[in-house]
Amino acid sequence: MTEAQSAADSNRVHIVDLADIPGGGYLTLLQWRDTFSIEFGTEELMGSCVRHSEEALADLACARLDNPQASILIGGLGMGFTLRAALAALPAGASIVVAELVPKIVEWARGPLAHLFGDSLNDPRLSLEIVDVHDVIDREVARFDAILLDVDNGPDGLIQLANDRLYCNWGLRAAHSALRPGGILAIWSAYADEAFADRLKAAGFAVDEVTMPANDREDSRDNTIWFATRLD
Repeated sequence: MTEAQSAADSNRVHIVDLADIPGGGYLTLLQWRDTFSIEFGTEELMGSCVRHSEEALADLACARLDNPQASILIGGLGMGFTLRAALAALPAGASIVVAELVPKIVEWARGPLAHLFGDSLNDPRLSLEIVDVHDVIDREVARFDAILLDVDNGPDGLIQLANDRLYCNWGLRAAHSALRPGGILAIWSAYADEAFADRLKAAGFAVDEVTMPANDREDSRDNTIWFATRLD
């Protein structure tokens, strides 16, 4: 290979791997130089250079907790930004359950994306389950101090229509039941949704809506995080 060919190859976007989504469809892991992206179709779901709001999902939720033995549920492993932020923010007595639907995401976390995860997957506070986070929420009663959801692009079913059940009225009531009194349901979204905030309130939550740029670029779009506190 010539020097010019080598340079051209290094500037190409490479498909690293594909991940089947249970129920249909697939995710694509892409690499350009040292940058990685996970996409669904033509939609980028997460990128290794865009982590600000994913970290804030954990940072701001954990800052609202006062239980040194807090129990946290994270829906979606992604590139590990929310998990690492939660581990950094929580004390040694806390516990975290991560529910990840797509097995290949876990393989990527231990393989091509291992540099992003560091040693977080070996933390003794972590329990990683290959399961739909909806099923974890549905089976638990008053277990969690916080539930952090970043399983889609917002409160709808872009990746999976089944994700709608997390954000519909009865899905929010299930999350309300899975939380301890005063617990927090934190939901990341790539966009604002006034109607969703109203659904949270109707399900028995006090809602704090936070808007922040996805990254530190001037042209960055805003992401939204809802912090919904169980009222009873």
